[in-house]
Amino acid sequence: MGQLDHVDLDLAVVLHALGDPIRLALVHRMAEDGESACSPDGVDAPRSTLSNHWRILREAGITQTRQIGKARLMTLRRADLDACFPGLLAAVLAAVRR
Repeated sequence: MGQLDHVDLDLAVVLHALGDPIRLALVHRMAEDGESACSPDGVDAPRSTLSNHWRILREAGITQTRQIGKARLMTLRRADLDACFPGLLAAVLAAVRR
């Protein structure tokens, strides 16, 4: 089975991670699709830049990663985020959709 990343959530770190347009696009994609590959279609950024954005999201505790063979799939830790910061993710996603 895949590997899960578990990190304590800190509001300042989460807000910093959500404060970038590319990371917001990645979070929005995961919210819509359920999970995302490392290099999703439609995200205009070099692979090395995306790798850094995924690291920031993972280290902030916003995502968890599961590995299937060589592929890594990221998902939102929605339940954990909602438990720690009720309504935050919904508000951020609503703002992204506008």
